[in-house]
Amino acid sequence: MPGRWLSQGLRLRPRRPPLVRQQSLRQPRPRRRPRTPQPLSCPVPEVLVSLPSEPAIVLLTGIQAAGKSTVAQMLAERLPRSVHVRGDGFRRMIVNGRADMSPDPSAEAAVRQLRLRHRLTAATCDAYFDAGFTVVAQDVVLGEHLGEMVELIRRRPLLVVVLAPRPEAIAAREEGRGKTAYDDWAITQLDAVLRRDTPRLGLWLDSSDQSPAGAGEEILARAWTEARVSSAAGSPTGR
Repeated sequence: MPGRWLSQGLRLRPRRPPLVRQQSLRQPRPRRRPRTPQPLSCPVPEVLVSLPSEPAIVLLTGIQAAGKSTVAQMLAERLPRSVHVRGDGFRRMIVNGRADMSPDPSAEAAVRQLRLRHRLTAATCDAYFDAGFTVVAQDVVLGEHLGEMVELIRRRPLLVVVLAPRPEAIAAREEGRGKTAYDDWAITQLDAVLRRDTPRLGLWLDSSDQSPAGAGEEILARAWTEARVSSAAGSPTGR
């Protein structure tokens, strides 16, 4: 075969030796140090108070739209080993046959379910406290029901905090959040129940001009010394 190609005046090209890739003389690039994750930026109050070291049960109450849920969540997030107990969750667990509270004083089924919900809240608070948690429980607990709740919660220290913003501040918050917490109730009706019929237990805060974070920091600063309640009858006068 090679002779045939040579006889026709063709020359075979010699095979080129395979290229040998020279090793790069460049120095290896240094590995980049992993970036330290930066904390998420979130609004915090300018002054953060020191956290109390004593575990406790904090009962946060007030009328609808007083800021209980937001303030309770902020408190729980600031405290170590903490639990946020939402009393209204026990009401919403009822699928059929639920009877909600209304201005009608003869609504016995609604009152029975309200007291059931308070018993469940109190038992949950005690169980979490026994497990070593600071408990922040929040619900609408007004009138005679506040004294009953104080007796239902067995563990101490118990700190009662009442958020009592002015009715016009409540109305402005309702309008700003685009939903209403009031069906049959009027804001003025519930505010009257709060101020006229609710025993002055624990620490009462007019949070009308406070942000939720500001109210939370004031509670952290004052509740462990000013909101302690031993019993509904023998508690110090609220502030």
